[in-house]
Amino acid sequence: MCGRYSLSPQESREIMDILRQVQDKFKTGEVFPTDPVPVLMEAGAELAPEVMVWGYPGVGGKGRAIINARSETALERPMFRQSVLGRRCVFPTTGFYEWGHAGGQKRKYRFQLPGPDRALYLAGLWNDYAGQRRCVILTTAANGSMAEIHDRMPLVLRREQVEEWVHNPQAAGELLHQIPPELTHVEAEASQQLSLF
Repeated sequence: MCGRYSLSPQESREIMDILRQVQDKFKTGEVFPTDPVPVLMEAGAELAPEVMVWGYPGVGGKGRAIINARSETALERPMFRQSVLGRRCVFPTTGFYEWGHAGGQKRKYRFQLPGPDRALYLAGLWNDYAGQRRCVILTTAANGSMAEIHDRMPLVLRREQVEEWVHNPQAAGELLHQIPPELTHVEAEASQQLSLF
């Protein structure tokens, strides 16, 4: 499950360069479901950032937004099948959050790639709903770096897999079943600032 992520351009020159290309307003800092978010999507042979709403509408257009899709079953689900086949996107982030229990208390953890540049790419899907583009994050079984906190995690793409995921349907089919790279995690601060970029 991925219910929040971070988008902090100051933590990654690579992410900052992507965000400079975006014309519309979007949330930075800690990002929540239904926020306007930048994603990378296919634009001919290139990748282009575009702002979409995070979350497909709930069933029948009611209820909570659907923010995640299971990578293992997305091709089988009518809601996601066509998106897997031709509307794949990538969420540029600087980490994501998950909650776990330690010492009898619920704790919030931030997961990120090790190293100085925090660019972390999450595989996603998008679709059009009444003229509004909306997107979801794909999730997969947790790897060793995540399993002690939660049994699911976002489908993390390595930098060199981003274009393959968006442009190449055959490669995307294989990436749906990959084990994500190992991540580091730290306990997140209780409050984080949000801002519009």
